[in-house]
Amino acid sequence: MRNIVMFGAGKSAYSLIKYILDTAEENNWKLTIADMFPKQVEEKFNKAKSLTTYEFNLENVVLKDNLIENSDLVISMLPARFHQEIASSALKFSKHLITPSYCSKEMTAFHSEVKAKGLVFLNEIGLDPGIDHMSAMELIHRIQKEGKKITAFESFTGGLIAPESDNNPWHYKFTWNPRNVILAGAGGSVKFLHNGKHKYIPYHKLFERTEAIHIDNYGEFEGIANRDSLKYIDIYGLHDVKTMYRGTLRRPPYSKAWALLVQIGATDDSFIMEDTETMTYRQFTNSFLKYREGDSVELKLAYYVHCDVDSDAMKLLKWVGLFENKVIGLKKATPAQVLQHLFEQKWTMEPDDKDMIVMHHLFKFGEGEVLKSSMVVLGDDNNNTAMAKTVGLPIAIAAKLILNNKIKERGVLMPMQEEIYKPILEELKDYGVIFNEKLS
Repeated sequence: MRNIVMFGAGKSAYSLIKYILDTAEENNWKLTIADMFPKQVEEKFNKAKSLTTYEFNLENVVLKDNLIENSDLVISMLPARFHQEIASSALKFSKHLITPSYCSKEMTAFHSEVKAKGLVFLNEIGLDPGIDHMSAMELIHRIQKEGKKITAFESFTGGLIAPESDNNPWHYKFTWNPRNVILAGAGGSVKFLHNGKHKYIPYHKLFERTEAIHIDNYGEFEGIANRDSLKYIDIYGLHDVKTMYRGTLRRPPYSKAWALLVQIGATDDSFIMEDTETMTYRQFTNSFLKYREGDSVELKLAYYVHCDVDSDAMKLLKWVGLFENKVIGLKKATPAQVLQHLFEQKWTMEPDDKDMIVMHHLFKFGEGEVLKSSMVVLGDDNNNTAMAKTVGLPIAIAAKLILNNKIKERGVLMPMQEEIYKPILEELKDYGVIFNEKLS
């Protein structure tokens, strides 16, 4: 019996847990989950016989070390800042480790010790990062094997609402961490490469510089640049590339409206506002605007950001309630926290809503050839969401590969090697994670 211990069991872990439990008997697996709310896990999975749960927080070092010591493989689904503590214990007790998060400098520093112990510490094996890497590397290696030079690579991923549940003018609802959505792009300039030239977008202009993207059968999207695309030149080994651009997908006209919020300062998370407990959302909006006697808040905002008061962007702000005389009711809140509180009242998924993951790659190579590769995954229900599938299933399949000794590389890894990405992408097809390609 091989024991998998998993720390954290949030919404994105559902498909991961289900896969392990569904295949536990044939793989001779036992799953141990350490989470703050173990009873919720037991209820979701009907107290499966292969499942053991513990109430856990990271202050319980004894339990953490005991669970890891008695495992064969560790999966950390905790927030990224806690992976280091789990990794230290996994190394101490010589256990394999998987995380879906970006591989930090601290994690990379373990590489020599991990390799010397013959272990795999596999990171960036969820959706983004994860499926984005694996699908990109499969195409990169295929093009390179044909002897063709890649000159441009663009990649976009979006966690969105499924068409059947798309019932608001923003065409968006929170399908993952709301705070990350509110603060997307904040805190630094965007860097990318375009036609051999380095380009930069400051945060206050980020949502004004979008790229139009069409996905067959799903229509129009807009790509918003991610923070640092340049590092992927080395990660993907594309040192001759002239364009390297990675971004996030939304539906238009999302970005036009979000750009207005950025411009007035409503997404700022750096200071506490006064009186947000008694302030209304209309007063909140007005607090960022210039005094203009006799003008409405709507007119002042439109004047401040140089747009028409009847524009689509202004209509979206009105729909979400930014001009309403409704009390905020939050103590000592930053502008970003106020904004999140407002949007959570309008963008929260209903019980019957379904989400959608969209990924799109574009390659230019050879003598003007263009390859577009797109993936769309729809959620089944409130548990088996598209986000849970695309984050959790790659982790589960990777766990099987590691435990069956199918990954020969050792050390702190990302899923860039064929021995990792090929079997994972192949099995993901059975779960509807399929890329459709168009060559022109």
